[in-house]
Amino acid sequence: MSGGSDDRGINDPLPRMSEPDAQEWVVHWTESMARTARAEIDPESRRVDFSPCVGGNDEVVNDGRFHLRYSVRADIAPERRADAVRDIRDALLERGLEIEGYRSDPTLYPANALGARHPRDQQWVTVEDNGENQLLLIVHTPCLLPPGVEQQEL
Repeated sequence: MSGGSDDRGINDPLPRMSEPDAQEWVVHWTESMARTARAEIDPESRRVDFSPCVGGNDEVVNDGRFHLRYSVRADIAPERRADAVRDIRDALLERGLEIEGYRSDPTLYPANALGARHPRDQQWVTVEDNGENQLLLIVHTPCLLPPGVEQQEL
């Protein structure tokens, strides 16, 4: 339904996943990135945002399809931020994600930033430092359809 320049047709079958499973999936991704960065997740910073899928021409159907945007901040020493983002980039590449943007430039804000997308699973990953002592880790799922629901056509 949304995002990406993939070859999917507008009514191709959507990946199926329940909201709890989707949340478990994105938590796994952020925890993995935090481990790679050797950073400690701040549990108070967790943000979970489920939203309905909207098509490229603002189409909306009522079959329960959803996106999930999940973010968390992870504490890290300021001198580790550049290496941590680079380490996450390298780990994501090893897992088959495509890097859509990367920088490590102390003259910009955020100085260290990374954007990646999985070509098959279609999740997006963003990592940014906040200029002090945290990394912002974000995972955004593709449009997902709950199990047992009949997919409506657009």
